[in-house]
Amino acid sequence: MRRRFIADQPNMLWLSDITEHWTREGKLYLCAVKDVFSGRIVGYSIGSRMKSRLAVAAVNNAVARRGVVAGCVLHTDRGSQFRSRKFVRALSFHGLSGSMGRVGAAGDNAAMESFFSLLQHNVLDRRQWQTREQLRTAIVAWIERTYHRRRRQARLGRLTPIEYETIITTAARQAA
Repeated sequence: MRRRFIADQPNMLWLSDITEHWTREGKLYLCAVKDVFSGRIVGYSIGSRMKSRLAVAAVNNAVARRGVVAGCVLHTDRGSQFRSRKFVRALSFHGLSGSMGRVGAAGDNAAMESFFSLLQHNVLDRRQWQTREQLRTAIVAWIERTYHRRRRQARLGRLTPIEYETIITTAARQAA
């Protein structure tokens, strides 16, 4: 992507990464897929192991939610999950193009890292989590209720990701 992380319509450019957090049962991993256009988390997968199937499930979830996404670019870091044969096959199956950041260039995925930072501050670090299921439920509720529907973003004209997509796509349909 040459560090040009902008998109003027949905499903042009997605970002993905994996984060982890401890519970008393052990670690819980979240792989999220973010649409650069609106900042919306279009897909995610949560599990107790950081394997390639976590990343594949997140991509499959994103495609199931968004429909036909052929031609979309999915940018990730160079984690082994994103370099696996299973993941590359999933990209090809859905008509997605893969893009990876440079080695040691954390800024290449800064937009995903900023989402994970918000999640850390608003959910993960708020309390000690007893079970993976409690934390999983809290993560899903925060993404679906708060991040998508309540959290206004300056770069979106103080709209939420869902409001922004609804307004822009409705306006585009009416203009066509």
